[in-house]
This record gives sequence, C-alpha cells and structure tokens, in this order.
Amino acid sequence: MFSVEVEAVRQIKKLDEGFRLRVEFEDDLWVLSQLCRPSSILGMLSYRRDSTTGTQIDGRAKSAERKPMWIVLDVEKTEFQPFTDNLRAHGVIKDAKIDIGSHHTHIISIGDEVELEFPGGVAKSDISLLRETISSGLRAKSALIVVENDEIILFEVTSHGIRDVSQFSMRGGGKRTNDSSSVRKGFFERVAKETILVFPDEMPMVICGPGLAREQFESMLRMNGSKNHILNAATSIGGRSAANEVLADGLADSVLGEHALVTQIKVIEEGLKRISTNGSVAYGKSIISEAADAGAVDTLAVDANLIRSQDPEVRKDWESILQTIELSKGEIVQVSQEHDSAQQLLGIGGAIALLRWKMD
Repeated sequence: MFSVEVEAVRQIKKLDEGFRLRVEFEDDLWVLSQLCRPSSILGMLSYRRDSTTGTQIDGRAKSAERKPMWIVLDVEKTEFQPFTDNLRAHGVIKDAKIDIGSHHTHIISIGDEVELEFPGGVAKSDISLLRETISSGLRAKSALIVVENDEIILFEVTSHGIRDVSQFSMRGGGKRTNDSSSVRKGFFERVAKETILVFPDEMPMVICGPGLAREQFESMLRMNGSKNHILNAATSIGGRSAANEVLADGLADSVLGEHALVTQIKVIEEGLKRISTNGSVAYGKSIISEAADAGAVDTLAVDANLIRSQDPEVRKDWESILQTIELSKGEIVQVSQEHDSAQQLLGIGGAIALLRWKMD
C-alpha cells in the first residue's frame, strides 16, 4: 500500500493539497497511475545530469555527472503498463537545483517515495481510491489455476487485475494413446513443478475447472512439495471462462473475497444480469445521473479512467454524480480495465448502477 513509516505505523502523510506516498506493491503503481495526471504536481528523488561538471580530458569531452536531487514536475502525461514494475511520469521541472523549465521523466518503482499535489485540492474520488488501497494493501496476491485433462492455465490475481502467467497443453492430449493416464500423469507432474517455481509458498492458490482433473493436479502439487494454502473449486466450464466464473460467482471467496478485483467483478456481473432480466439497474451517464438524483443508486461500478477523463466537462459531471450517490449512502466501486468484466463494462459506456428500486 502507499505509506510512510511514522513510529513503525504505516500510513499516509497528508500535505496541504496532496499526499506523500511510498509505493510498496505492484498494485500501488496502478493506483498512482490513476492519481498522477496532467495538472498534478509530482516530486521525488531523481537524477539529473549537471552540465557544469562536464570537462575536457585530452581533448575528449567527459560526460556530465548524474546527480541525485529532489525534482518537482508539472505532470504532462504518464505511461503505465499493468503488471509491470514502474510508472513513467513526464513533465516540466517546476522545482529543482538545476534545469527549472526543462523536461524530465520520473521513473517510479516499488520502494520509491513521492509527493503528489493537486492545485485546488484533492478530488473525493482520489481520496476514496487511496482509502481502498490502504485497506486492501496487505492482502496477498493469489494464484488462480484452471485445470482440464489436457490443458492447465496459470493466472495471478491482484487487487486490480488478473494476469495470464502461463498456459500448458498436453501434446496429443493423451487421448489417442493406449496409456492416456500415464501421459496425463507425466503432464500434470511437469506442470506442477513449473507451478511451484512460479508461485511462492506464501501465495494462496485456487484450483478450478470442470471434472476431477483439478483434484488430481492438487495431489500432484502436494507430492512435489507445494506448501501453499489451496482451495479447490468446481466450475461448469474450462479455459479463461472458468477463471471468470470463480471470480464472479464467489466460488473462492474464502481466499479471494477481500480483493478489490472480486468486488468489481461481482458488481458488474450482477448489473449485467439485471439488464438481461429487465431488473433494477441503470447504465449510461444521463440515466445513472437521474437515478442518483432520486437516491436510487445502491452501488455504482465505474471505470476509474472515466471519472478522471481529460475532458473537464466529463470529469465534472462524474464528480457530481459520485457526490450525489455518496450523499444517499450509495457505494462507489472504481474499476480497473485489467479483467474481462471491465471490458464488458466499457461496452455499455463505462458505468453501471445497481438500484435500490426499479426506475420507470
């Protein structure tokens, strides 16, 4: 989670118009990518070449020395690829020992401390996202493994996304041989050994899929020394759809239920279900706004990028909607784009509201 250490207690340090934060987990980089945007001010310890240190030695130029210094940027844009270990923030130097007015790029990684300020104050949606991050920050990542007779897929589940790690297929499937059980056993053993290398002992595992192959694979993991906490969950289908079923239907809530990702998926899937049954649901900005004004919104799932749109009018409209929902004690769920349900949400405009009653 984002934090500073104060008397061994991890917490956020508030500034007049922002926060001092420390990045501790990969998920924090996604959150920071949402907060750090044009018009924000970002300061951190970085490096800058000091041209005054360049010299001539034997007629050859010696390159300028790179010096560490605290550099504050007026942020112009950011670059972030989910499930990577750094966030790049580009901007113009606002405050530093040298080169004020020049362009610079901060590369933010796990362990870095940054100061992030917002002229005019911090948006409530940003505060909410930070609170959620703090509350979920200590929750471990989880492994999600889909097992079928001839295919095994490994996923990593974090607070804001699901990442494909590896996919293994049994060549020939073992279905055309006279000793398919022996072939399958060898396949499971090979994948089990790979799985143990990928996921550390402290990472809980959810094994899912149709049929009994998942139980056989769990036994193979144990035989090869896995000490992970394992939950085995039956699904009605295989492949990536099985992973979505586990998350959406709460089949592994004892392991995954505290993840922000699970909450996001459950709300979206419930909303889509209500759409299909003509239930108490709203989507589209204008209809959601009407429902919010009536106090009818129980839970809103909204694309985190949408409420931070670079279009000031769009951003202002959504901030107003969120404020109205909060006043009527509704819940706001900010959604990342790194899972299949989020892509369905984008297909209907980026937001869906579960209502307390059906609107006419």
